[in-house]
Amino acid sequence: MSKSLTVAALEKFKPGGARREIPDGLLTGLYFIVQPTGRKSWAIRYRSGGRPRKMSLGPYPALGLSEAREQARMALQKVQLGDDPALAKQNAKRAAKKSEFATVTTFEGVVRLFLIRHAKPNNRSWRETARQLGLAPNKSKADCMDDPKAFVVVDGGITDNWGYRQISDITRAEVITILDEIVDRGAPVMANRTLAALRKLFNWSIERDLVKENPCDRIKPPTVERSRDRILSDEEIRAFWKAASTMGWPFGELFKILLLTGQRRDEVGRMSWTEINGELWTIPRVRVKNDKAHDVPLNAAAVEVLEALPRITNSDLVFTTNGVNSVSGFSKAKATIDRHMQTVLSDGAADGKTTAIEPWRLHDLRRTVASGMAKLGISLAVIEKILNHTSGSLGGIAGVYQRYDFADEKRRALVAWGNHISYLVDRDEAKHVVTLANLTSR
Repeated sequence: MSKSLTVAALEKFKPGGARREIPDGLLTGLYFIVQPTGRKSWAIRYRSGGRPRKMSLGPYPALGLSEAREQARMALQKVQLGDDPALAKQNAKRAAKKSEFATVTTFEGVVRLFLIRHAKPNNRSWRETARQLGLAPNKSKADCMDDPKAFVVVDGGITDNWGYRQISDITRAEVITILDEIVDRGAPVMANRTLAALRKLFNWSIERDLVKENPCDRIKPPTVERSRDRILSDEEIRAFWKAASTMGWPFGELFKILLLTGQRRDEVGRMSWTEINGELWTIPRVRVKNDKAHDVPLNAAAVEVLEALPRITNSDLVFTTNGVNSVSGFSKAKATIDRHMQTVLSDGAADGKTTAIEPWRLHDLRRTVASGMAKLGISLAVIEKILNHTSGSLGGIAGVYQRYDFADEKRRALVAWGNHISYLVDRDEAKHVVTLANLTSR
């Protein structure tokens, strides 16, 4: 016979290797649940229509023993009267959700609904889409960072301007005005991205019968985008490395890993310790562009950087300052390393003159890695595998039938690249090109 649960007994129940359900001997049908993670809660079990049913009551200790018994008693009384409390609870949730979104017609309400219903489930860059539409994560609430309903309105953004308006009242002229304002503040490419985000939003709204037409139709992108060709020179690479060392934790080390691996900014920024196995970093499919896990061999220089990093207790994130969220603030960090690079280059100038650095972006580091590897004699196919490109020489029909993973070639190439970076950083002058053969033999 089951014993009556007591407050003292509840505190003694410890998590094990499997989920546990402890029945209450005082009230039949009430169970105390202990998860392997240590989470504790209450639930009731009963039969309705001849079928077993279960309903969660709430977490412990927020819901104490006496309160759990009272809620369970009331629910089980309804069962005796022929009701199904679990089904009623589910129906109430559905009705609340339907009511929550049934009257959404303002621009802000539709944007949040669009992010919840479409962008977040279908697009890994949905946070960027939110930013383009004028919303940003609420950094003061770490547990709501990925909840579009909890995003805050960005001052001066589109939602700030249009949020209260009925979305069906937005006109083509107003869209053009917003895009012109973005161009006028010196962000023409951002204007292109904003137009694309608005076009998707209004097309989705048409599907939901929230608007009749898309005001973005027949609006051309404000600027013609050209592919970038900026790469860092050997001298700039040396300055970059020294500047990163001056910056220190966390962005200095993060920037070094960007240069040593050639991976994307957010892939490195959200790196976790469980993704690293010795000298291999496996980026899971949920964090890469092409929806397929990506193996990145770590050269000695990358391993050295990672081994020297501090680790925050109970956090799996590699680059974090609070243990909860990966680092943010890349724009400020980029401005900081630019200043440090300028200082390094000026101090090393033979004539003492200060030469301005040609503008560059963090994404240019990937092009720098690709160009540098090609200079070392590494094949295009291996470079594309390292960068995790699905186009180029391995795109189209070749990508369908080419399943070789180039694991050994990728490792040799990244070892060569790491040695090349070390060579550039350590030597005083660069007089000759180092080839793949002598780099991998070091």
